[in-house]
Amino acid sequence: MLITEDGILTGAISGGCLEGDALKKALSAIHQQQNKLITYDTTDEDDAKFGVQLGCNGIVHILFEPIGINQDSNPITLLKTLQGDRESAVIATLFSMEGKKQLGTALIYKEEKFKGEIPAVIETQLISDVQEAYGNRLSGFKTYKAGDDLINGFIEFIVPPIALVIAGAGNDAQPLAEIAYQLGWQVTVADGRPTHATTQRFSHASKVLVAKPDQLLPQLEIDGQTAIVLMTHNYNYDTELLGLILETAAPYIGTLGPRKKLIRMLDELNINTAQNQKRIHGPVGMDIGAETAEEIAISIIAEIKSVLSGATGIPLKEKSSPVHSHRLNQNV
Repeated sequence: MLITEDGILTGAISGGCLEGDALKKALSAIHQQQNKLITYDTTDEDDAKFGVQLGCNGIVHILFEPIGINQDSNPITLLKTLQGDRESAVIATLFSMEGKKQLGTALIYKEEKFKGEIPAVIETQLISDVQEAYGNRLSGFKTYKAGDDLINGFIEFIVPPIALVIAGAGNDAQPLAEIAYQLGWQVTVADGRPTHATTQRFSHASKVLVAKPDQLLPQLEIDGQTAIVLMTHNYNYDTELLGLILETAAPYIGTLGPRKKLIRMLDELNINTAQNQKRIHGPVGMDIGAETAEEIAISIIAEIKSVLSGATGIPLKEKSSPVHSHRLNQNV
């Protein structure tokens, strides 16, 4: 969660329980220009004394870290760069559960380059852990020994936002583009019809392209965070574009419509293999009983997020591991 010095909140750290008290602590940290680790312990069920009424029967540790615009290790500047350049990186945040010294954002790693100030006594191990997290694409917690002190570290692997390419500018594409925008995804809408592919109809899209299938692909940057959904309702357009997309490394390809349509498309392209059938999500979306365009958009968004996050998509109540275990290395 980001808090500005005039008290504006962006993001959240809880469902609303902690934000009020966190705002006060954050403004204090900004005023004092000092990192602070605050612990909210509600295991005794008497959380009224904290003034936050969590009711969660748990312990939450929150690091408050002032961010200066000119700091070399400014994580906000890094995140803007990652979004613009579509790169991955690792941020190492150091704190102490026992001592008073909270180092905060200590190291940023990107493309074999390091930036930040690291205590010399843990430098070798920390760099090794950061490189491992970058290679494994997993976040995790580590503990380091610095003399008589223990330093905790959160090694966080960060990817650029999902890039969603919607091939199709019909009315049913509008809620899909809007929901993706609300999630912070980078949205591209493409269609061969200039009457449909307009910025007026898709005002929040990063790009709105009028292009034939063979003209579209050169205008796209497809990386490991790119999802492509074919929903032009033009069979020939979708078929031609599908053949071109399958030659790329796009990690998610979805096709609107029944599975028999997808099989027919693959047959016509002479690429109807078990591997291609497994790779393509057709019909696109998750089975949530969706009927309206907005509901279908939710099912598509959910499936894309699940696939690109490496999550199962099962109900959380059926999950035996921690909720966010798909992002964390359980061995650290």
